Amino acid sequence: MSGETLPGVEAEPSSRIVLHVDMDCFYASCERLREPELRNNPVVVGMGYEAGETFGAVATASYEARDYGVESAQPISQALERLPRAAEDATDETPTDAADDAVGYYRPVDLDCYRSVAASVKEILHESADVVREVSIDEAYLDVTGRTAWERAPDGERTLAEGYARHVKQRIAREVGVPASVGVAPNMSTAKVASDHDKPDGLVVVEPGNVTAFLDPLPVEAVHGIGPVTADRLSSMGIETAGDLADADPTELRSAFGSRGPELRDRARGIDDREVTPTGRPKSLSRESAFAEATVDQAEKREQVSALASDVAARARNRGATYRTIGIKVVVPPYDVTTREQSLSGPVDEPDLVERVALDLLSEFADDPARKVGVRVSNLSFADGEQAKLDGWEGETAVEGDDHDRKGHDSERPDTGGGQASLDQFDPGE
Repeated sequence: MSGETLPGVEAEPSSRIVLHVDMDCFYASCERLREPELRNNPVVVGMGYEAGETFGAVATASYEARDYGVESAQPISQALERLPRAAEDATDETPTDAADDAVGYYRPVDLDCYRSVAASVKEILHESADVVREVSIDEAYLDVTGRTAWERAPDGERTLAEGYARHVKQRIAREVGVPASVGVAPNMSTAKVASDHDKPDGLVVVEPGNVTAFLDPLPVEAVHGIGPVTADRLSSMGIETAGDLADADPTELRSAFGSRGPELRDRARGIDDREVTPTGRPKSLSRESAFAEATVDQAEKREQVSALASDVAARARNRGATYRTIGIKVVVPPYDVTTREQSLSGPVDEPDLVERVALDLLSEFADDPARKVGVRVSNLSFADGEQAKLDGWEGETAVEGDDHDRKGHDSERPDTGGGQASLDQFDPGE
């Protein structure tokens, strides 16, 4: 599955193939990237939380932490009562009445780090589909109808669509190092339900002829768009499963929920004609590459950056994009992300300039070990027009260095399986 369009595949609604990609406990997964020793241990990431303190709220809790009753949006103080800090993170205020092995690792939200990792995931998603709808920092829909098909693979054991989804999922794990759950279905709402069905690290495929059989036995709150309050109201009407909702009287549903009632009924029946629509043109294009192990070899780093610069410039040209900013990213062990950028006087399409600026910015990190390097062009323009002359380039560094200096918090949304209390869209500038 290299991403080419299979011959004879048509993008008809009946044969649409939608992937819903949902990163599992994304914030915690990012923390494990830079602290591998946290793997398989309870991890809690807090909004408004500072190391050693008891204030703030849980942004995400790993599945291991949830086993102790830690939940998204829970006060950190309450989480600490259920899961005390590990000894190296503990303070005098840390509760100690839990079992010795019931300890967690608490980390403050570092949104810049998470956006950087999300950008790497986003690159894979956009390379894997013709249309991508980015829903949040850890979630996206892909229309891959033109890339694969519902037909069975030659071995007959799985569909081509399942093989393609597995390919996308494995690329994310291999190239970025974070787990994803993927749902595959003929429409968006069913694909969303499928991705939630077998977390974490799941892959669930719902073929066109099996949508009703898949949805009917599920609890009604599994239907996309139904939260606890709506589920309780439906339960009071005798509607407990998706199958019950699919068979419910649409007039009664409209009376109880307005126009949303029949829409939820349609979703329970597997009816969703929405097209996957893109969230707009990207504001940046980037490529990253990890070394087998952290290296201080400047020649090796320069060779990698040169290759990445050439690739990024070629991708920009293929998309008809010019750029005003050229930047690099260097990931220093354990996973400290640092960026540098250079502003230009106007939009250009100059591959040689991308390489020259990237290598010049890299020289600042000559003595630093690097786990990963990346090159990015940003402030993209897709409009036809004259580009800036090369001799108009302003040799002035535009952006700040360490990403960790710029922390932020997101708005809250319900936790629907990924465990993320606060999410925002993939940052198009990343």
